[in-house]
Amino acid sequence: MEATVSKSNNQSNFIPMAIVATLFFILGFATWLNGSLMPYLKQVLQLSPFQASLILFSFYIAVTFTAVPSAMIIRKVGYKNGMALGMATMMVAGLLFIPAAKTQVFALFLFAQLVMGAGQTLLQTAVNPYVVRIGPEESAAARVSVMGILNKGAGVIAPIVFTALILSDFTGLVGKELTQLEIDAMANSLIYPYLGMALFIGALAFAVTKMPLPELQDDEDQGAKGQVKEALSHPSLALGVLALFVYVAVEVIAGDTIGTFALSLGIEQYSIMTSYTMGCMVLGYILGIALIPRFISQQVALSVSAILGCILTLAVVFSDTSSVVVATALGLEVQLPDTLLMIAVLGFANAIVWPAVWPLALSGLGKLTSVGSGLLVMGIAGGAFGPLFWGLASGGVDSAEAQQGAYIVMLPCYLFILFYAVKGHKMKSWK
Repeated sequence: MEATVSKSNNQSNFIPMAIVATLFFILGFATWLNGSLMPYLKQVLQLSPFQASLILFSFYIAVTFTAVPSAMIIRKVGYKNGMALGMATMMVAGLLFIPAAKTQVFALFLFAQLVMGAGQTLLQTAVNPYVVRIGPEESAAARVSVMGILNKGAGVIAPIVFTALILSDFTGLVGKELTQLEIDAMANSLIYPYLGMALFIGALAFAVTKMPLPELQDDEDQGAKGQVKEALSHPSLALGVLALFVYVAVEVIAGDTIGTFALSLGIEQYSIMTSYTMGCMVLGYILGIALIPRFISQQVALSVSAILGCILTLAVVFSDTSSVVVATALGLEVQLPDTLLMIAVLGFANAIVWPAVWPLALSGLGKLTSVGSGLLVMGIAGGAFGPLFWGLASGGVDSAEAQQGAYIVMLPCYLFILFYAVKGHKMKSWK
């Protein structure tokens, strides 16, 4: 039996989807803060590009260890309680930023990121099946796109809030050697914003337990180990996990390294760069809602996204960083190299990939839906390795030219997504 909403609950789907929409916004806000946090900590703690990439690595690598256990937890406590537990874990992570900022110990920041990633994984594993299963399968990509607008819309807002609350008092420090007083002030500025975020998420976690959110029902015919093996026997799912892995790698490279690259170019407003990428992703999601499945199929949209990603990757690597345009954000006129704008436009190319891969990979899984969802969420681990490979490819130096050339690591990722769109999702067996 496929995962479905319990028939004993006669409420409309509006309330559950509104609750889930709120959770997608929270997920996006907490996730895309990394785009501002990474270059900020790089500046405060004087990190190399490779060390800075560990901030993202710690956040996303948690998925590798907690995705399958998250599916098991959800089977034990239910989807609604799983969402609450995920947010409670995120609250703890937010509180961990306080001792990290006070001590300025890099390892504590990494641990806080690891805990935040674990909480996000549990929450993701719980909320994604709702979007796929509440409504017809053929329009699932459109529903995921709606959630994506909220998630990426939060990604537009998060860097702006970060800049307003944290960075606004520290202008004029880019490219200069910081004094210990300046370092202390910049580190301590993280405390109250993360405390506020932790308290808000904790309150929302409690509220979710009291909300009218219907359960999804899954059959439990066998142990989790057997279910994972059976699920992976479906090539469309196994290749879907890999497709999401490489997709999240390029999504995080485009969204979270753009600020670090801007910092290396000496751009003062580096902390808002992620907003440009997320803004382009929101446009892509809106276009997906308008076109899928009314005018083009999920598969065609996925193919177009992959091809556009390949073209933009090559354009980023070989563009001239001395060519600039003027963009406006937060009332400020920012001179941006064409290279940064093309990285931002990668957000548009990436937008359709997540909502298209999920329904294609989960199609026909039935009783294995929750385990399949957990395995797909493991693909988020790509966010750990994408920036890591980008940092390694840059040679670990603060050279803008080296960091620009490192974006070539995205090309094979887009080529694999193209393979999944054209052939991988159709495979019914490994023979």
